[in-house]
Amino acid sequence: MNRRVVITGMGIWSCLGTTIEEVKNSLYEGKSGIGLEKERLEYGYQSCLTGIVEQPKLKGLIDRHMRRGFSEEAEYAYMASRQAFEMAEISDEYLLQNEVGCIFGNDSSAKPVIESAKIMEEKRDTELLGQNFIFQAMNSTVNMNMSTVFHLRGVNFSVSAACASGSHSIGLAYMLIKQGLQDTVLCGGAQEVNYYSMASFDALGAFSKRMDEPTKASRPFERDRDGLIPSGGAAALVLEDYDHAVARGAKIIAEVVGYGFSSNGTAVISQPSDEGSVIAMTRALKDAGVDVKDVDYINAHATSTRQGDMYEAIALDRMFHGQHALISSTKGMTGHECWMAGASEIVYSAIMMQNNFVAPNINFENPDEHSAKLNIAAKTVDTEVNVVLSNSFGFGGTNSALVIKKI
Repeated sequence: MNRRVVITGMGIWSCLGTTIEEVKNSLYEGKSGIGLEKERLEYGYQSCLTGIVEQPKLKGLIDRHMRRGFSEEAEYAYMASRQAFEMAEISDEYLLQNEVGCIFGNDSSAKPVIESAKIMEEKRDTELLGQNFIFQAMNSTVNMNMSTVFHLRGVNFSVSAACASGSHSIGLAYMLIKQGLQDTVLCGGAQEVNYYSMASFDALGAFSKRMDEPTKASRPFERDRDGLIPSGGAAALVLEDYDHAVARGAKIIAEVVGYGFSSNGTAVISQPSDEGSVIAMTRALKDAGVDVKDVDYINAHATSTRQGDMYEAIALDRMFHGQHALISSTKGMTGHECWMAGASEIVYSAIMMQNNFVAPNINFENPDEHSAKLNIAAKTVDTEVNVVLSNSFGFGGTNSALVIKKI
């Protein structure tokens, strides 16, 4: 089997907005979703910068009993998935009568683990924990809740692969459909935003401390960057076999044509690699059957850290030097959405593709020696976008690259 795989629905819940239209406007305008959460400083953080994500209101949408098993990231994923199914014109009745799979990227669920530990330390009684912490605390909290609430009966698992989790979830859904094992899969990524979830990350000194200018703190590829900004939310996509989508009259947003992956295999768990990045990108392009000259836009992983941006810039220069592809990292606006980033950036890229523009790499004022060689879009560019390459890399050397194409 070698079936075509298309996107027929998308949903987003992020610091750029909670609808596709809101996010489109933020992307086009180069509007940052980053702000301050002062409680982080009281908790002991070095930096209180974060993506400001609206909390969903689920009352009236799903019953109280089911809501109690939802983690924060599952709440975001539910809102994004509702949008994706609505756009794909997939109803509750359809879901009850047809097999649909579910794969989400999620690599931690900190808040329920910490809250349950606090109760145990104080009360010394497991009966006081109730029955819901377990469903919130597991890494599979997103797909187990989505599969339950939407009655999904196909493939059902989580991808836990650091900041490449969301991208790998799309890649795996693409492979399953391509090989004829599923017709339709809900996939994406989700990330909690509460301050419990990011304390250990803050301990690494990886966060920007530019707290006097929150919207200018995330500076991918920029010479004066001083660290990333944690963020989150959820992104969901409905992937579908092309013939299946056409047969039911679905509107096709874009085609997923390539997936590439690699592992760096370096001796340091947080060490990036230009070679690993090149291998993932090369595999994705080969799988897609496109050449570097065919790529119109690259949504870079670049998180605004010195090492990570440097190694990706080296890799991009190795592959795309002299080519016309525009490059930007939407993390200048969103911060680093971590486990959801690989999925949200496909949504962002598909929005650009549909609306014929490339979103800016904001706060890019002074290139460094590596980014100076790249064709970075520092401002919004109105242009036709037919082929997109999206990169996602994570701790432990996991690399993922996806290629989507306009139909």
